[in-house]
Amino acid sequence: MHDRFLRAQAEFQNSRKRADKERVEFAEYASTEAVRALLPILDDFERAIKSESSDKEYSKGMEMIYQRFYDSLKKLGLEPIISAGQPFDPHIHHAVEMVETDEAPDHTVLDEYQRGYNFKSRLLRPAMVKVAVERGSK
Repeated sequence: MHDRFLRAQAEFQNSRKRADKERVEFAEYASTEAVRALLPILDDFERAIKSESSDKEYSKGMEMIYQRFYDSLKKLGLEPIISAGQPFDPHIHHAVEMVETDEAPDHTVLDEYQRGYNFKSRLLRPAMVKVAVERGSK
């Protein structure tokens, strides 16, 4: 009887730990999806800031809003992937274009079309990049 009791108690503790773990993973997944849904807005802000505007106050306001938005996402766990000048890594980069050049070493990221991000140290979105290849190896 005592053995049955100890087994039941251990089983209860294991199920409680499993439920707690599932609850934490669900919260993590939900926040990941929320941040993923906000990335296109962040991209739009970056494009808006890069475009020319005759109204300097408008540009300054856009930069301030972008910075607050970006800082808020960083506090939640968003981390940008630095790509330009880095070796191409298929785990974090998506090669959109491959260019033959002598200007950079083979399989080096030349340009970034869309920034990639990690969220809480996990890949959220790969960076879309232009990659250098040796002449004649394409």
